[in-house]
Amino acid sequence: MRWEAVTIFAAMIPVTDQIAIDEREIEERFVRSSGPGGQNVNKVSSAVELRFDVRASSLPQEVKERLTSLAGHRVTDAGVLVIDSREHRTQALNREAARARLIALIQHAARRPKRRRPTRPSGASRERRLDAKRRRGAVKAGRGHGGDD
Repeated sequence: MRWEAVTIFAAMIPVTDQIAIDEREIEERFVRSSGPGGQNVNKVSSAVELRFDVRASSLPQEVKERLTSLAGHRVTDAGVLVIDSREHRTQALNREAARARLIALIQHAARRPKRRRPTRPSGASRERRLDAKRRRGAVKAGRGHGGDD
C-alpha cells in the first residue's frame, strides 16, 4: 500500500480587493428552524448559525475594531461575531445568506470613514439666524397677555 501526501487547500473568501478571509475562520452550526415547513421542520436542521472570531481573524486591526463596533450586540464578550440565518427553507440557501451578510458587514467595516473637517458658520448665516430669532421674539412679545377690561 502506498501513501501519498495530500495537501488540503482552504478556500479563501474574497471580501475586497485587499481582504480575503480563510474559510477555516468561519464556524457554521446547523440548527432546527422555526416557522413554515410542515413535517420537515421537525426533522431537518436548515437554520444556520455562523460564528466568526473577529479577534483571532486575519483581518487588519482597524477593520476588526470597526467590525466589532458595527456588529454591536451580535459580537459576544469573547469577540465572536454570531450571524443567524433562518429565512430560507434549505440549509444551502441559509448558509449562503449568512455568508453574504458576513461579507457585507466586513466590506462595510473595511471602508475608512471620511474625516470630518470642522467648519464655522459664515457671518451672513449668523446674521440671518439672529435676525430670525429677533423676528420670532417680536411675534411672541406681540401676543397679548390678558389685559384689564
